[in-house]
Amino acid sequence: MPTPTELVESEVEGNQGQQVDSKYRLIILAAKRSKQLQRGASPRIEIDPQKHKPTRIALEEVMRGRVHFTIKPDGADK
Repeated sequence: MPTPTELVESEVEGNQGQQVDSKYRLIILAAKRSKQLQRGASPRIEIDPQKHKPTRIALEEVMRGRVHFTIKPDGADK
């Protein structure tokens, strides 16, 4: 069974959904999605939330391209 780090690295290299340009962005997206799940959002993939933690569900959603995001240019939030 691959480690979480191996999953992240392989997913950044071979992402089929929206392109995540780095493993750091992948982790940030998964963390934000995990907070949404913890606050009551429904999973966007077929998975048993009773058996899997929100962080695992969120990471899987991001890796499958179910979490949409936009990258703002530097200085856009000022």
